[in-house]
Amino acid sequence: MPETASYSSNQDNKPHVAVLANSGLGHVIPLLEFSKRLVIDHGFRVTFLVVATIDLTPVQDQLLNAPGLPRDLQVLGLPAVDTASIVPEDSRILTRICLTVEASLKSLKAMLIELSSPRVLVVDLFCTQAFDVAGELSIPTFSFFSMSASMLAFSLYMPTLDREVMGEMVDLPGPVWVPGCQPVRLEDLLDQVKDRKNEEYLWFLYHVSRLPMAAGIIINTWEGLEPGSLRALREDSFYRQVPVPPVHAIGPLVHEDGDAEGLRSTDAECLAWLDRQPEESVVLVSLGSGGTLTREQQVEMAWGLELSQQRFLWIVRKPTDASASAAFFNVGSDEEDDPTKYLPLGFLEKTREVGMVVPSWAAQVAILSHPSVGAFLSHCGWNSSIESLAKGVPMIAWPLYAEQRMNAAMLAEDVGVAIRPSVEEGGKVVGRKEIERVVRAVVTGEEGKRMRRRAR
Repeated sequence: MPETASYSSNQDNKPHVAVLANSGLGHVIPLLEFSKRLVIDHGFRVTFLVVATIDLTPVQDQLLNAPGLPRDLQVLGLPAVDTASIVPEDSRILTRICLTVEASLKSLKAMLIELSSPRVLVVDLFCTQAFDVAGELSIPTFSFFSMSASMLAFSLYMPTLDREVMGEMVDLPGPVWVPGCQPVRLEDLLDQVKDRKNEEYLWFLYHVSRLPMAAGIIINTWEGLEPGSLRALREDSFYRQVPVPPVHAIGPLVHEDGDAEGLRSTDAECLAWLDRQPEESVVLVSLGSGGTLTREQQVEMAWGLELSQQRFLWIVRKPTDASASAAFFNVGSDEEDDPTKYLPLGFLEKTREVGMVVPSWAAQVAILSHPSVGAFLSHCGWNSSIESLAKGVPMIAWPLYAEQRMNAAMLAEDVGVAIRPSVEEGGKVVGRKEIERVVRAVVTGEEGKRMRRRAR
């Protein structure tokens, strides 16, 4: 990343906004797209600051140093933090993010001073410690909430739940009722609130409790997708009493992968393969920037795709039984360890006429934009959900961690653009026959046709 910048007098006259993101791709992508819109559509100058602990992965480097970024959008990395002594090895994602941000605050303050105090600082949801730094410099702050409006409503209600619920939320006798919104089933609760003894719970509570400190909340959704939740956030008496700052729904923000010059060779191969497939015949299987399957589940996925006899493009990662979010901090950096070798023996040969398997990462939006793609088996991260809806592709909901189960429930039950496969009774694995069923239902069935019409 560049470390210095010079601007012409004309550029200096443009309103200057600083944007702060943690290094997780699911947070960087929408904030970077938001920053591009400020520059291209509204004539701002933006400095994009990234909190980092390690060297950029190839995917992060491709995104943040893309040659096509607008001239008035400057990407700067805060000095990398050595977290070895402050972050326990077994820490969950949110704890690692928050401790890294905490250790970067001095560097952030120095950077904001060097930038001559921009007019506004926009911070990622999990960087609210920066509110205090901005306050010391008299810089107004906005929170960028990279999840759904229903998740925002839940988050703002969370401090009340923390006070009123005795014991663990997963032990409540029924669903969690959120003012003005659909109730949340206990099995769909986000991971961060399931164990009050874990440090991740405390960090989540810390950040959502600070949201009312912002001058406004910017969220990547839109009225047509979440009218009820957005109306509740603005009109419900509970949120008025908080009080919730103005909520600005600016979606859909979708990162476009760029022209052919900006695509990797594997991306070009994917698109060339898709060019040879019939319209709406391919299911894209992709679990986001951080998602991984267990060894057992990966085997069942392979068998299910083969049994379905449908065309597929599978972005596959090395399986792990440790954590469903194992790739969150290192997506695209495991290319030396070929994940295809963990697939069932003979799978690639048996499916070579109907399937394509790509290691680790691919240009998801470019693939979803292709007319041959007819379904998306997705982890239901909010960015991927927005991308799928924006491209009119129905989904097979495969949530893995964080708030993804809440997203899956909304997409399947409220919006009607997704189907949720059933887990085998008494287990944690979706069996091959169920995978076969849902793939066929979405790609070739009447249910898939109905979902496709709703998505568009």
